[in-house]
Amino acid sequence: MSDLLVPRLAYGAANLGNLHRELSDEEAWAILDAAWEHGVRFYDTAPHYGLGLSERRLGAFLRTKPRDEYVLSTKVGRLLVPNPTGEGALDTDNDFVVPATLRREWDASESGVRRSLDESLERLGLDHVDVLYLHDPERNDPESGIAEGIPALAALRDEGLVGAVGIGSMDVAALLAAVRTGLTDLIMIAGRYTLAEQPAAEEVLPACLEHGVGVVAASVFNSGLLARAVPDRDGRYEYGAVPPEVFDRAVDIAEICRRFDVELPAAALQFPLRHPAVRAVAVGASRPEQMLQNVERFKEPIPETFWTELRTRGLLG
Repeated sequence: MSDLLVPRLAYGAANLGNLHRELSDEEAWAILDAAWEHGVRFYDTAPHYGLGLSERRLGAFLRTKPRDEYVLSTKVGRLLVPNPTGEGALDTDNDFVVPATLRREWDASESGVRRSLDESLERLGLDHVDVLYLHDPERNDPESGIAEGIPALAALRDEGLVGAVGIGSMDVAALLAAVRTGLTDLIMIAGRYTLAEQPAAEEVLPACLEHGVGVVAASVFNSGLLARAVPDRDGRYEYGAVPPEVFDRAVDIAEICRRFDVELPAAALQFPLRHPAVRAVAVGASRPEQMLQNVERFKEPIPETFWTELRTRGLLG
């Protein structure tokens, strides 16, 4: 198992792949420059993000920095292969505004995992990544994906090709199954342990403590629900409308934030790290100003009485 130490705040680089809107190379660089200048030293990407664009942009930036000064993670499970039918089309069905000249092909086999890492390193222009996750196996075949993919990742770690391995997913069952293999070092929980909802708290986080697995909490704003002082019922939430119970809880939490003079987004950023299994929070940004704002929110003092009130009101699991 790995003893890799990770910084507590990470930049999740999906936006660099033109998530929801197109960024120029200069705009992408400015976001990364803001992150670096304000102390962010942990970066997460994936082939999925913009059909490799996020990896290429992130790698170009990180090649200008000392390799021993940052931690980098990427993912496997989706190979990028030519898509002859995508000429002239955009990858907007997957939320990325990039040419659809490539397509994703699921492959969590040992050969697929190794090929994916090699191709990611080529796009990044780097000789290694520190953390490698199996990405979203629940969207294809979770049982065989975990049965094949996690041992393949562990083999790469044991050969010294990566520092730590795990799974990145928003599916509690997949996360739990991966932790219970006993082969993972670090998992990325996307949206399942946030201020608004904590389904991972019941079994996944206790299993992480039992197996000595660290957690990176991602999507802590629940796709934007917690990113502003007043939650918006019509705002983006994963793949559809905000579930009524999640929205109502967010509204109640926002009211307590107002009473304690705490920014809702700051509370959302800081909440996951209160659990002993959680080592880091990953947050995205599509503008340099957002990056700076997130760094400031991450450091904002929040009184313990605020968290006590949330627990007393039954708003935290």
